[in-house]
Amino acid sequence: MPRPSGFSYERHTDGTVVITHQGRVASTLRGGRADKFVAQAEAGDAQLVMARWTGAYKSGNERVARDHPRNRGR
Repeated sequence: MPRPSGFSYERHTDGTVVITHQGRVASTLRGGRADKFVAQAEAGDAQLVMARWTGAYKSGNERVARDHPRNRGR
């Protein structure tokens, strides 16, 4: 599975954190959630942290789901 990329975040003066993915807003965090996110992003792999917080990371079952009879016609 490739490493997540294309994420960035901005901290605003009111404490809001806006996470973008390839230029589009993926998530907006406020209050305690914003503080917790910034702490995790600064302590670890920021791209992976942003992917997890936005839900934009692959869980590894996409290939299996693609082959399911329900999804073959798509």
